[in-house]
Amino acid sequence: MLYFLLILISLAIIFSFFGWVPYDTLDIIQTSLILFAVCLVTNWIFSKIFRVPTNNESAYITAAILTLIITPGADLLFVVLAAVFSQAAKYIINFRGKHIFNPAAIAVIATLLVIQQGASWWVGNIYLVPFVIVGGLLIARKLQHFDLVISFLIVYLIRLVFSLPDGANSWSAIKSTLINSSTLYFAFVMLTEPLTTPPNRKLRITYGAIVGFIAGTNFIIGPLYSSPELALVLGNIFSFLVSDKGRYKMTLKEKKEIAPATFGFEFTPNRKINFQPGQYLEWTLKTKKDDLRGNRRYFTIASSPTEDHIDLGIKFYDKPSTFKQTLTSLNAGETVLAGQLAGDFTLPKDTTKKLVFIAGGIGITPFRSMVKYLIDKKEKRDIVLFYSVKTESEIAYKDILSEAANKLGIKIIYVVTDRDGLLDRKRLEAELPIWSDRTFYVSGPRGMVVAFEKLLKSMGVSKRHIKSDFFPGYV
Repeated sequence: MLYFLLILISLAIIFSFFGWVPYDTLDIIQTSLILFAVCLVTNWIFSKIFRVPTNNESAYITAAILTLIITPGADLLFVVLAAVFSQAAKYIINFRGKHIFNPAAIAVIATLLVIQQGASWWVGNIYLVPFVIVGGLLIARKLQHFDLVISFLIVYLIRLVFSLPDGANSWSAIKSTLINSSTLYFAFVMLTEPLTTPPNRKLRITYGAIVGFIAGTNFIIGPLYSSPELALVLGNIFSFLVSDKGRYKMTLKEKKEIAPATFGFEFTPNRKINFQPGQYLEWTLKTKKDDLRGNRRYFTIASSPTEDHIDLGIKFYDKPSTFKQTLTSLNAGETVLAGQLAGDFTLPKDTTKKLVFIAGGIGITPFRSMVKYLIDKKEKRDIVLFYSVKTESEIAYKDILSEAANKLGIKIIYVVTDRDGLLDRKRLEAELPIWSDRTFYVSGPRGMVVAFEKLLKSMGVSKRHIKSDFFPGYV
């Protein structure tokens, strides 16, 4: 996202030089530099005041978003206040450390209320639109939020058409809205902001529809009038109400090697976390020096909701990131922050559904959570688990898997690549002669997941019977 926004700003600067963007080149540069500087400094100050890990990446992204919606060369007071308000919202307008509103959106609403100056959304330039579309599609693909973007656009455009005066050309209005406005930028960049997005697909679709309906409706509330930022902020309220509330302080209790280069981390949360087996959390560490990916990561919860602790299973490769180096250096009693509970990779409510779990390497973590939950609940389901590893020593959670096989009759099939070869169609059909009535769950490195999705589809498995473990930033 940060790279995408920086590219847009750079293109805007270049286009302004040729007169394709109707703003002075120096004004764009000056406004952006002020926003970046003030956001970074303000974010650092608030992090010290509230004693929480700072996240420079988040400050940079917010500054870039504001750069593309605040008119270049706008009053210095307006620019500075927008930057300060955006960072203040993250620390002050929150619940247990969880954002309630999109920082950039609430910032420009605040400036409108305080000094009667608002966003112009100048990014809606016809020369920038192709780049917004390409970058936006890549962002939506990375986040797998096409459902959110599409539901917003459908409802927004329907509202737009119905609000047109008699005799107006609907197709012309739709075309003009998508090509000559900032609608796509809003949908791809601001609407998909992870920290203010609902935790599962159905709620995301509803959220997109709500924001689309509000954005397409003309209204005035006191000094406020219908605008993209107001629609987003009102939609954020719905998202907050249906999402997990707040962040958690996790105290490390124990860490141990559970397989070669794979470690298990057991944390004690400061309060109970109501999650479903297979969901994930976003984790924030205080690192001495952030790398390009920042100090936040998403990890699936390996423990079951029936357990009183939160477990992570993490694979460490050569030259680990700064985040993983910091994580592995933690000692018992030290704390980290976690939040943004989400994920659709969960057990179906229908207990009679026949399931196939396919895990690759550390992709076993969501299945460990699921089978432990089923063991503790004494809930039998028809499940076949394929667990693919490079060597037998890499098998993690073997005790829990054996218990699941003995107590629940879950069929566990270990696929050791050095011995039996890769798990392919021949092996699947040999171990599972009848699979047409089953739902497949696939978890592991992204390349492996994509490969198995293609394999299953080639076998005739419908897309609705394939569930892939996914969360932003998975590596």
